[in-house]
Amino acid sequence: MRRLLAMNVSAFIPKSAWLPLTPQGVAAFAAATLNRLLLVQFIFALVGAGTVGWFLSTTWAPEIREAIDALPANSRISRGTLQWTGKEPALIAEGRFLGFGVDMDHTGTVNASSHVLVEFGRNDWRISSVFGLLHLPWLLDTTYPRNYSMALNRTELAPWWGAREPFLIASAMGLTVLFLMLSWAALATLYSVPVWLVAFFGNRGADWKGCWRLAGASLMPGALFMSASILFYGLGAFDLLRLGLAFAMHFVIGWFYLFLSAAVLPRSSEEAPAGGNPFAPHRGEE
Repeated sequence: MRRLLAMNVSAFIPKSAWLPLTPQGVAAFAAATLNRLLLVQFIFALVGAGTVGWFLSTTWAPEIREAIDALPANSRISRGTLQWTGKEPALIAEGRFLGFGVDMDHTGTVNASSHVLVEFGRNDWRISSVFGLLHLPWLLDTTYPRNYSMALNRTELAPWWGAREPFLIASAMGLTVLFLMLSWAALATLYSVPVWLVAFFGNRGADWKGCWRLAGASLMPGALFMSASILFYGLGAFDLLRLGLAFAMHFVIGWFYLFLSAAVLPRSSEEAPAGGNPFAPHRGEE
């Protein structure tokens, strides 16, 4: 009975691997080529990059332009110090998603309802959100460079940003595609271990390379879910906290598809010819 059920389940695995949105569709990539997997992953990466580009152009970019227009005429950062000529502490711009403020000593008096607040201080800048202050000195150095001078005024910064905004958003989209492809390759390498264990102990017909391709395909439903979450976040359907929960959930979705797809792989015995091994000696020939 179990063998018959396994054969019925594996019969639903499509012959051609193209749409990894069902466990059977993901399992089909175990027998697909590497180029097929990379092509499908690239398409999903383009969807994610398009969502990121849309979000940046419709939510953050307008708030950055508003902040630039509110800057004083002569402020700049020079020799690692902010030379501010306007009032402070002050909230420069406040949007639903992004806000900007100036507090030279980071006294905590600049409050905004924005999901993310960028605050400029005397010698560094900070990022805070509903999750608290982002302080990762080993990852992100927020101090102003001492050997570099830059304008922080609307006179110089407005034309600079206006000329480069489309290219910066396009660059962010390109980096998104690159990041997703590399991260999916790394996760597939990690996830291929449990897939191989399931295939080995379950006598499933998949080698190590097939397990790696299956693991890479299992990440696509979660990636699509994350792209949809960014879209709904940009439309105001939920806040930053729920976006963080969606980010955690997209990993859970990947694990679900990973193990379920490995479980529906056809057993190794199902791939043998119906007449058995043609090279095995017959009883009369022994």
